[in-house]
Amino acid sequence: MGLELLPADILKLYEVHEWKHASAILASDFPEEYADIIGLLQQFRLNKTDILSPGGRKSNISSKIDGFLYKRGWKEKKFDTKILVDSLYSESPTHKIDCYKNRVALEIEWNNKDPFFDRDLNNFRLLFDLRVISVGIIITRSDELQQIFDKLNKGDSYGASTTHMSKLLPRINGGGGAGCPILVFGITKKLYDENA
Repeated sequence: MGLELLPADILKLYEVHEWKHASAILASDFPEEYADIIGLLQQFRLNKTDILSPGGRKSNISSKIDGFLYKRGWKEKKFDTKILVDSLYSESPTHKIDCYKNRVALEIEWNNKDPFFDRDLNNFRLLFDLRVISVGIIITRSDELQQIFDKLNKGDSYGASTTHMSKLLPRINGGGGAGCPILVFGITKKLYDENA
């Protein structure tokens, strides 16, 4: 069992990769969260106006994704983690997860600097090892979107050192997520709506 568990339209519209049976774990052990993710991906479209909108703290694209999940009980979540050795506590800080629900963690990396992938994968690794999450999910953009950005004269805003699939895959293949099952969705040109 693997990616064939995902609906055919998801596999057609997104660039999808998984490690350590993430889709099987998500579908069988977390059916409600799986349904939320599938619902999100099926309704999502990349609108031209979202690309052309000026950036800020959070892009329209990220807001659409996490807004959909927040309405279904997902939350931004920061974990208070410490390490206890004998009687000595050491802080072991993590960063906030964009969307978290019932041991499933989802990060949105639309247009950050690519080291954010290292941060996300390290966070997944640590939280998985601490038995706090069972699956980590990243939604990012496929490399092919660069053609659209260039056509819209936004190519410089989405440069080579920002978050996109070819910056993520080597990090995961190199063991960045360690033992954490990971599922990755890349937004492709098939989701682009030039008229919206």
